[in-house]
Amino acid sequence: QVQLVESGGGLVQAGGSLRLACAASGRTFSRYVMAWFRQAPGKEREFVSAISWNVFETYYANSVKGRFSISRNNAKNTVYLQMNSLKPEDTAVYYCAGQVLRDNYYVTSNYAYWGQGTQVTVSS
Repeated sequence: QVQLVESGGGLVQAGGSLRLACAASGRTFSRYVMAWFRQAPGKEREFVSAISWNVFETYYANSVKGRFSISRNNAKNTVYLQMNSLKPEDTAVYYCAGQVLRDNYYVTSNYAYWGQGTQVTVSS
């Protein structure tokens, strides 16, 4: 069992940066693929980024590639999402998710463990 708690959301102007963190409880954190998803009002939850258990592989949605960076520290049971050059369309609730996966990291239903979400608002 893994419990996930996100932090670091807030209000920022377009072009600014935020760093989200997701702290996990549980001894098996290092085995999990960790991912970030987001959900804007009236829209479906969408994949943002994922990182493999060994940090060797990272994946990004096209909409954030080159602006966002995912990382993890298995010793601290924490995964991060550095968000730069933020745009108003990045406004959403951001969720951390975890699961043992071999592929299809972008599929929402593949993740069993979710955090409560943190709000990111980007003003124009």
